[in-house]
Amino acid sequence: MSITRVLTGAVLGSLLTGLAVGALALEGPDYIHHAPADSALSLVGKEHLSNLYVDPQDDPGVIRAVRDLRSDIERVTGQQPQIVRTAGGLGSQGVIIGVLGQSRLLDQLVEDGKLDPSAIEGEWDAYHMEVVKNPTEGLDKALVIAGSNKRGAIYGTYDLSEEIGVSPWYWWADVPADQHEHLYISGDLKLQDKPKVKYRGIFLNDEAPALTGWVQENYGDYNHEFYERVFELILRLKGNFLWPAMWNNAFADDDPQNMILADEYGIVMSTSHHEPMMRADKEWNRYGEGAWEYSTNPENLYDFWLEGAKRNKPYESIYTLGMRGQEDTPMSEGQNIELLEKVVHDQREILDTVFDKPTDEVPQVWALYKEVQGFYESGMRVPDDVTLLWADDNWGNIRRLPTPEERDRAGGAGVYYHFDYVGGPRSYRWINTVPVAKIWEQMNLAYHYEANRIWIVNVGDLKPMEYPIEFFLRMAWDPEYWNRERMAEFGPRWAEREFGPEHADAIAQLMTDYTRHNGRRKPEQQSADTYSLLNYREADRIEAEMEGMIRRANALYAQMPEAKQDAFDQLVRHPVRASGNITQMYIAQARNQLYAEQGRSYANDIGALARERFQKDAMLEEHYHTEISDGKWNHFMSQPRIGYTHWNNPPENTAPLIYDYKPHSKPDMGVAVESMANAWPTPGAYALPRFSPYGRESRQITVYTKGEAPFDFSAEASDEWIRLSQTEGTVDGEALVDVSIDWDKAPTGEHSGHVFIKGTGWGGARVQVNTFKPAKKVARQVEGFVEANGYVSIEAAHFDRKEDKSGHHWAVIPQHGRTLSSISSFPISDKTFEDPTQGPYVEYDIYFFSTGEFQVHSLFAPSLNIVPGRGLRYGIAFDGEEPQVIDILEDQSKGAWETAVTDGVRRSITTHTIEEPGRHTLRIYRVDPAVTLQKIMVDTGNLKPSYLGPPESQRR
Repeated sequence: MSITRVLTGAVLGSLLTGLAVGALALEGPDYIHHAPADSALSLVGKEHLSNLYVDPQDDPGVIRAVRDLRSDIERVTGQQPQIVRTAGGLGSQGVIIGVLGQSRLLDQLVEDGKLDPSAIEGEWDAYHMEVVKNPTEGLDKALVIAGSNKRGAIYGTYDLSEEIGVSPWYWWADVPADQHEHLYISGDLKLQDKPKVKYRGIFLNDEAPALTGWVQENYGDYNHEFYERVFELILRLKGNFLWPAMWNNAFADDDPQNMILADEYGIVMSTSHHEPMMRADKEWNRYGEGAWEYSTNPENLYDFWLEGAKRNKPYESIYTLGMRGQEDTPMSEGQNIELLEKVVHDQREILDTVFDKPTDEVPQVWALYKEVQGFYESGMRVPDDVTLLWADDNWGNIRRLPTPEERDRAGGAGVYYHFDYVGGPRSYRWINTVPVAKIWEQMNLAYHYEANRIWIVNVGDLKPMEYPIEFFLRMAWDPEYWNRERMAEFGPRWAEREFGPEHADAIAQLMTDYTRHNGRRKPEQQSADTYSLLNYREADRIEAEMEGMIRRANALYAQMPEAKQDAFDQLVRHPVRASGNITQMYIAQARNQLYAEQGRSYANDIGALARERFQKDAMLEEHYHTEISDGKWNHFMSQPRIGYTHWNNPPENTAPLIYDYKPHSKPDMGVAVESMANAWPTPGAYALPRFSPYGRESRQITVYTKGEAPFDFSAEASDEWIRLSQTEGTVDGEALVDVSIDWDKAPTGEHSGHVFIKGTGWGGARVQVNTFKPAKKVARQVEGFVEANGYVSIEAAHFDRKEDKSGHHWAVIPQHGRTLSSISSFPISDKTFEDPTQGPYVEYDIYFFSTGEFQVHSLFAPSLNIVPGRGLRYGIAFDGEEPQVIDILEDQSKGAWETAVTDGVRRSITTHTIEEPGRHTLRIYRVDPAVTLQKIMVDTGNLKPSYLGPPESQRR
């Protein structure tokens, strides 16, 4: 049965008639407003404060959530309702909360025909919320929140908390609630909701030094006082599942209350992918006897696991089956399928012994992580009721999803995903680097391939992953609500809920921009040579982008009410400033090294700037630790992130390598030419990139001092059609000469001129200027993306037309990709088009002035072959030629994978012959599902190396 978020009557009407509506909910319309209306229930009204009823015999977790709701109402209004134990204590209006079958009052309402929750009965974690008129004698109306189980009632209760304006992050990110005197609930409210993914949770992992340092300072250890905060957050985000911190801890052994309270709250506990049978890895260190080897020590391991099952029998748990080596390493026995089958058999035997119900009714999971997936692909199977937990590649690219046959398994399937990872090619643990659109693209595949039993994500230290955690869990609750069309709304809705409507769009744009930037290349992987100083002004553009983000973040911070500044700082401003600063540091380092090699007198000044950026990183960390929320979040930024030389982090941030250049004291001219590493007077042929009416308007020549003394210079163009921004001046450091073309005066065809720079000493620098200008007749025919300077660059989302076929089509995934958006095929299905001409396609109009063999560089998301035995194929052709079918995963080497995840794209190169200049059409065909295209670059003879590729070409 499908239950959706249903709202009726006055709820929708309030949105249309402009009632004072409360904080925007992330899912669906609101049902809270702040002005009275006909039939509305006064939660906190001018004359009435609704009390809260919960049966004293109801589940303790529900009673706790009701207490939280009471506190939340007080946070918003300053008034605290009472929690009453009888209907008579509600007065004329009130709120009734409980679990069907456990709340006497709820059950009486059902029996009396006042409430019909039949749509949620027997459903998992579902709730029914309705304003009921005259539910009992003396009670005019009541908001009823009925859960199909305890979590259902808890979710409904926290949904109301969020609707009145209390963020799920009120404690974990210090988001204050806006104050309102009155809260009214639409009298026609009727809402039913349930999750579409059964188990939805997070994994606290890689938690030292940041989270562990904070926990030790505030709680002493990972005890129940800490975990209660985590449990509440998960439930407020509509999650229900947790893998606890385990690097140096053991959840159930560290504090016996941990497990008891998890179950009481309603959190389903499990152990991570390499910790079988509810026993933590560290418990074997404490109590295990002998080696962690089932081939040589089966009796002790069996007893160890037996104790785990006995200990957790009273609690709601999912039992991890199988075995890896200690501390998350491969088994020393290698691909010993027979041994691992014996392990699973014996673990199932333990469950059969311990539980008083069939083993197939005890939730179990087999995590197919890293080499364990190889066991499965080699033929190993587990009983049908065990959930298969497929994993990503630790970099957010799912390795495998269920086939049609596997979707019929009773245990279903799930996904283990990562926002944080320790391992190759580089660990990334410091800050959020995961764009929401990336999560959506991969988890949407998972949902449509029916991997919907468990979604668990490694969130590292929890902070500062607040933003992607919320999206992941919200999407897990309802992937159909957070569809492709609505996914881009998440940012503005989240920002409005946390900080109000005035700046919501600007905040959402910042979140998109900084996560896109970090997703291009994670801070731990950046270096001086990441962004090109020479080509397409790439480093300049990225630096300006970072400076713009930081400026916007600071401006928004200044406009925040003081009460919200701490929340804004930790959720928005700090990650923007910290991420941007590191990139700026590396660009300054790159400039210092290039300028020193070119002999620029101010190379050391740029080196000093790089060092300042390094110090700024430490200052930002200190600010986060000591100033935000008065030091509440000390330690959370302590993960090293600068100075990686291999996969693991350095023990401490390491300052960048800076070149030391010692200029002499005399006047001495140097000339640097855009796109060239060498600089005059080093011998060589100096030329600016070729000019075209369809390319960038200007190029740059830099005249600089090689010594400490200033000098005068002159710049002279050989032809009147060459424009110079300045023709003379005094250089004390550097002078920039922008070169452009007067196209009205420029001759038709290909021509050359030059600029002569004269300064100190004998001679001067001669810089060639090459132009191409088509004849007027040709220019009138130009349309599409236009070739200029040896390439055509196209954003995949900017196709000219598309053709849908067999119920499939290409569509844009907004915000997905390194530079704009991506396109992929929908709906998600198993269908492949072995003949690409029978599949849907998109077309791009391109105008070429040149001819010959061209290479097309297509940049795809680094997705993996989620279907066994098949890669990820697409078709590509020009002008109706027979399409080439290309598998972007043809190279399955470790090196190719490392390059793809480091760069955030997988590059595919095809060769095509263009025999005539003019307009041509490039067609991209859909062959396999899950192929996601970001950018296309056609190399017509002069595509230069750069990280992101050239900006998009002019489009006529």
